[in-house]
Amino acid sequence: MVREIDKDELRRWRKRGFYSENVLVKLLLKNGYHAARVPVSNPSLNPLPDIIARKAVHIYAFEVKNAGYYAYFPKQQIEKLFRFLDELIPMDKNFKHAILAAHLGKRWVFKEVPWKDWEKNKLPEKARILKRDRGNFDLVKGSS
Repeated sequence: MVREIDKDELRRWRKRGFYSENVLVKLLLKNGYHAARVPVSNPSLNPLPDIIARKAVHIYAFEVKNAGYYAYFPKQQIEKLFRFLDELIPMDKNFKHAILAAHLGKRWVFKEVPWKDWEKNKLPEKARILKRDRGNFDLVKGSS
């Protein structure tokens, strides 16, 4: 039996994710991307990211986490990004990007996961982004 407090905690947790996803969509739009939130992505096993974005000829699949100091991204969620890009976006992989986005307080940290890690089955069991990390993806520049 699920206690009422557990339901409240779950609602707050989901609201945080929804909030961060919406903030990121606005940030992407402000930086010249076309972006949309995928509302059914979280609990689904379908290969859908939290956010889909395009800038010029590049397509981005974002997995978004809201946390205080560090964010974990399970392997299954990273795989979903690559499955989405591989199965549903019919273009060269050089134009497709899997991005982990951690909303840590007022700070965003972005990490692009290389295609070779997915192709060689070398994705980590959990990817972690710390608040002090620099990330390897510049949202303003995108990929050229």
